[in-house]
Amino acid sequence: MQRIVLASRPRGAVLPENFRLEEVDLPALDVGQVLVRNHYLSLDPYMRGRMSEAKSYAAPQPLDATMIGATAGVVAASRHPDFAEGDAVIGMLGWATHGIAAGGELRKADPRVPLSAGLGVAGMPGVTAWYGLNRILQAKPGETVLVSSASGAVGSVVGQLARLRGCRAVGIAGGPDKCAYVTDTLGFDACVDYKAGRLKEDLRAATPDGVDCLFENVGGLGLDLALARMNAFGRVALCGLIAGYNGDAQPLYNLKHMLIKRLRVEGFIITEHPEVWPQALDELGALVHSGQLRYRESLAQGLTAAPEAFIGLLQGRNFGKQLVQLIP
Repeated sequence: MQRIVLASRPRGAVLPENFRLEEVDLPALDVGQVLVRNHYLSLDPYMRGRMSEAKSYAAPQPLDATMIGATAGVVAASRHPDFAEGDAVIGMLGWATHGIAAGGELRKADPRVPLSAGLGVAGMPGVTAWYGLNRILQAKPGETVLVSSASGAVGSVVGQLARLRGCRAVGIAGGPDKCAYVTDTLGFDACVDYKAGRLKEDLRAATPDGVDCLFENVGGLGLDLALARMNAFGRVALCGLIAGYNGDAQPLYNLKHMLIKRLRVEGFIITEHPEVWPQALDELGALVHSGQLRYRESLAQGLTAAPEAFIGLLQGRNFGKQLVQLIP
C-alpha cells in the first residue's frame, strides 16, 4: 500500500516537504481485524495542531508514521464477524490507500447517503455542528446564530440546522462566491464577506438585533468583532481557531464583552462526546437523504495530492468539505 507520513514538524506554515510518500507491505490479518481499501480521505484543520509537539487535547502526530485522518472505504478482507467483504465503512485509517483496523474501530457507512458524505455532512463535521448547536448554544426559534467559516464543512451544517430550528442564520465567509453559496444554496439569511475589508460595518448591518449564539471556527478578527455584537446572556460554541493554527497571534480587544454581556463560552472536542454520535448521525443522515441538508465537496485526486490539498485547506482555498479521492 501507499501512505504519507509526517517527515518533519512545520515551523510556521505547513510545507510539502513536511510529508513523505512511502510504499509499505500490509501484514496478515489477525482475528477480529478488517482490511479496508480507502476510497476517500478526510482533510481537517485539527490535523495542523496534531503536527505540533505542543501540549494539546491529544497526543502529537508521531514522526515517520502514517498521518492521522478519517477515511471512507470498502472492506477488502475481514476476520471479524460483523464485517464482510464489500461493506462500506468509516474509520481512522489515515493518509493511506489501505488500512487495517479492529472491527470495533470501524462503523458501517449510512446507506442513505453517498459514501463521501460519511466524512463530512453526515460524519464528524456534521456531528460537530449538531453538538455545538444543540448542546452548547441551545439555539431557540427567533434567535440570531452567527457562524464563522460558514461555507466550510462544519459551518455550513450549523447554519442549515439553525434555520431548520427557526433561527436567523448569519454566516461569515471569504469572497463573494462563497457568500452567495451560503445564502442562495444553504439558505442562510445573510453572509458577510470578511475579505471585502468592511468586516465591522458589514457584520453590524447583518446582525441588526445583535447575536444570540456564536459558532466559532476561525478566531482572529472575526471572533473579536463578533464578541462586540453579542447580546446579553449569549452563548459561544468554540469549535476551532484556524486563523492561528500556523502560530499567528490572535489578540482579543473585545474580551470585556464576555463579562459585560454575561456570555457563556465553551470550547469542545467532538470525539469526547461519543454519547451523542448515534442520534446525531441518524438525524443528519435523514436530513441529507430528504434533501433538507445540502453540502459541497472539494475533491483532490490521488493520495499524492493530499499535502497540497491540506495546505490549501489551511489557507481557505477549499470550498466545502475537503476530501482526497483515492480511487478514480
